[in-house]
Amino acid sequence: MRPPRVPLVALCLLLGAAGCATGPSLEDRGAVTAAPGDSRRLTVGSAGFTESDLLAQMYALLLEEAGYRTKILSVTNRELYEPALERGQIDVVPEYAATFADWLNAKVNGADAPTVGSPDLAATMTALRALAGPRGLTVLDAGRAVDQNAFAVTAAFAAEHRLKTLSDLGATGLPVRLAAGDECVRRPYCAPGLRKVYGIDVTAVDPKGVGTTPAKQAVQNGEDQLVLTTTTDATLDEFGLVLLADDRRLQNADHVVPVVNRARAGSAGVTGALARLNTVLTTADLAHLNEQVDSWRRLPEDVARNYLADRGLVRPQDASAR
Repeated sequence: MRPPRVPLVALCLLLGAAGCATGPSLEDRGAVTAAPGDSRRLTVGSAGFTESDLLAQMYALLLEEAGYRTKILSVTNRELYEPALERGQIDVVPEYAATFADWLNAKVNGADAPTVGSPDLAATMTALRALAGPRGLTVLDAGRAVDQNAFAVTAAFAAEHRLKTLSDLGATGLPVRLAAGDECVRRPYCAPGLRKVYGIDVTAVDPKGVGTTPAKQAVQNGEDQLVLTTTTDATLDEFGLVLLADDRRLQNADHVVPVVNRARAGSAGVTGALARLNTVLTTADLAHLNEQVDSWRRLPEDVARNYLADRGLVRPQDASAR
């Protein structure tokens, strides 16, 4: 049968008041040194957007293939689902290495703490695991898929100026208006980084949001020349846009990583089942899966099962039979 979903409005009733308010107390953290747990009934968390839903469905399918029973809990707020993960009310969630490292770092060391996420995946994972471990969380190995900030131009603009990378754009010396969120003006990965790292002449930031339809349309119609989006954006083709490679690694290593509650789901059975996805799922795959849900209006569970079945990771089966 299909794994049941629990809506966000029911979360506090499900987890209890303490689960909605805080992580484990210090006296509870002695369990971190215990043997990894192997609960046979596991709750897979989703952050409630398309990509997270797809990853959660794939995690659930892989775990079921390995003999576990699963349900999916959709929670759109990291401030809620991360403490629930610590307490074992959620057992596994898909996360993004650098973003989650910086989120935990701010939680542990304060909002003004220097960031620990970086373009270096190994360094980011080391920092993330150091922060997650004392909270009873195990961060599994990062896969090949990366969902990080990216910049796109029209295919015609790229062809005209022979652009494949952001370095190529910087070398042209062309003035560039950038469609992005208003915070791009000051964020080091955005306009300041484009100027400093790539020498791109960003003349203005057009505050139309990150990867929004108005932002893409502004580049499509020539009002702006560059748009901030993500590497797994499924709609670039619809606007005639192409990504420019981040060849000098301005962006942080936001590789997809499963994070599990060690006491309930840290066993070799769980980690081995989830690790099977790492060998196949690429950034391009993830973008295509997003497209099937967002543009083709297919159900995430159907898209996830078809993808895993095509790659021999689960048995072919009609999703409605789950």
